[in-house]
Amino acid sequence: MRRHVLIFGVVGGVLIAILQYTEYRFIVIEHSIELYGALIAILFAAFGIWLGLRITRKPATDELIKETVVAGEIRVAAGGGAVPAFVPNAARQQSLGITARELEILTLVARGLSNREIAAELFVAESTVKTHCARAFDKLGAARRTQAVLRGKELGLLP
Repeated sequence: MRRHVLIFGVVGGVLIAILQYTEYRFIVIEHSIELYGALIAILFAAFGIWLGLRITRKPATDELIKETVVAGEIRVAAGGGAVPAFVPNAARQQSLGITARELEILTLVARGLSNREIAAELFVAESTVKTHCARAFDKLGAARRTQAVLRGKELGLLP
């Protein structure tokens, strides 16, 4: 009795395997063009969605920085609570003789913008930006952009 069950089980398994193999060959060989076309379409659609999201998505930190610089009042922190925006130390600014425009340009330098980018954002000539930078650097006692930004943060002029 056990032998019969074992033989029927093995024969049944072999028959099922043969049926699955023939069905697989029928699907893959007979419909290969449709299958490959569908796979390529899925790949291109996924790539297009990924690329579209990557191009259009902006980091949240940039939006918060821009909102803070433009509004100058209150911004929302990552946790959801309101954080007062940075206010530069006006007494230090006056004592150093740094003008509002020089401080504005120094803030853009701290954000990592080049002279050309600053000129485009403020609608002024690049030479004007260079002049303001040079004057601000002299007033801060800095020789390089990084020194000026560090000195501005130490004096409470930059966030």
